[in-house]
Amino acid sequence: MENVILINSAVEPEVPSTRGMTTKVVKGSMWTLMGQVLPLLASLISTPFIIRFLGSEGYGVLILVGLIPNYLAFADLGMGMASTKFGSEAYAQGDRDKEGEVVRTAGFIALLTALVVAVPMFVFSHRIIADWFKVSETYQAGASLGLKLTSVSFVFTILASVLNTPQLSRLRMDLNTLVNSIPRILMGLITPVVLYLGGNVLEAVYVAFFAAVLIFTGTLFTSGKLLPELYKPTINKNLLRPLLKFGSGWLIAVVAVILLVNLEKVFLARYVSIQSLAYYSVAFTFANMATMFSVAMSQSLIPAFSQLLAPGKRSEFDALFSRSLRLSLIWLLPAIMVMFVAAKPFFTIWAGAEFGVQSAPPFYVLLFGLFFNILVYIPYSALMASGKTDALAKLYWIELILYILAAAWLVSSYQIMGAAAVWSLRVIIDSFLVVRLAKKTLDVKFRFLNHFGSLMLGGIFLLPPVLLAVFYDNFSFWLIPLVLVCTVVYSAVIWKTFIEEDERNWIRGKVENLLKLKK
Repeated sequence: MENVILINSAVEPEVPSTRGMTTKVVKGSMWTLMGQVLPLLASLISTPFIIRFLGSEGYGVLILVGLIPNYLAFADLGMGMASTKFGSEAYAQGDRDKEGEVVRTAGFIALLTALVVAVPMFVFSHRIIADWFKVSETYQAGASLGLKLTSVSFVFTILASVLNTPQLSRLRMDLNTLVNSIPRILMGLITPVVLYLGGNVLEAVYVAFFAAVLIFTGTLFTSGKLLPELYKPTINKNLLRPLLKFGSGWLIAVVAVILLVNLEKVFLARYVSIQSLAYYSVAFTFANMATMFSVAMSQSLIPAFSQLLAPGKRSEFDALFSRSLRLSLIWLLPAIMVMFVAAKPFFTIWAGAEFGVQSAPPFYVLLFGLFFNILVYIPYSALMASGKTDALAKLYWIELILYILAAAWLVSSYQIMGAAAVWSLRVIIDSFLVVRLAKKTLDVKFRFLNHFGSLMLGGIFLLPPVLLAVFYDNFSFWLIPLVLVCTVVYSAVIWKTFIEEDERNWIRGKVENLLKLKK
């Protein structure tokens, strides 16, 4: 009888429920966003002290040592993303053994490819520092040893990005955020103390090294608690081909994306001036901060979509896809309004009057592209979950060829405004192409268009602050209460006309539960 029970339990694994996936995605997105914001705040607090303790040259060397491996992060061959996709599919099937095999096999591939980069970086660290980057003799010894340490922590970081799969597949973004953000926050706060006590660049790198080791250890322990099968010492050779196929497509796509994201900046430095690059970079960085929530949501959506693309769950997939788009649209319009109104005063106060004048105009142009760029994260996540990395790679490389020509012409002809225009034009076209690809390959439905009129009506109520800033005074005190009033009116309109009844009930239930917890 015991044998029969064992056989049945192996044949019919317990399949986890996918109910409440929207709630899980929202919670996971907020946790991931917090994991991005808090280390950023710690860095903003600590950086001025680090600069003063190390001096400008020492700080530059520290940044250099950290940046070298960052530009080689694609050395994992896409195994972090591949492990998340295939691991989430195995988890949705209730096959814990296969999930463990996916993570271990992807980790094995990532380890080999990471070592291909890390070993030469370790061996030739002095030559890289002294000959390639011309670091002064004062800092060469410390920087060389620091790069050796960084090459080791590089491997730990790559492996951690694969081993966190059990956390992501279960949408335990709370655990993933705590494991990753706490060491990063501590690193930001401890580094100035170490430097104050007499440390130098090498000691600062040691702090970063121990943070990487702590993240790796915490990830391995936490994922092992969620999936004890992770610790089995085997890999599955049959998984090598699908993992490598997915990862190679992702790698080819990422190389194109890196060039697409940075090319207009290169042309600005080449055809205009470094000063123009500085103005544009401030505008671009501020605009790009608006994508933080979409990036956070994407990290939850990819494993969620991977589970819901299984047979019999199409209706749940469509519901999550539609609600994710609607949620993005709801917050996006007021966010763009606030950014438009606050841009010029923020640039002026934060970076100086010169940046307020020079960075604000290209920022306004970037906002047009930003609207489409944020929305495309949802169909992009669905395509990644379905394994269409090869299709995305082809799309991005075709875009890149055309973008090189367009960027060279517009930047050389219209300088900083040309750079902003070509970026916005590119992401708008890219958005339509990704949407078309998602429709063609996944047959996704964009049902929010049924309520597009009500969304535009709400958007009209956000126009007064924009008009006041443009035609009267960007620095007017009256902008603050006007923004608040218009946001409240917009929220009321959206609540009544754009949010559906079941969604209103869901929100009411969550608020009621939150109030009960506080009592």
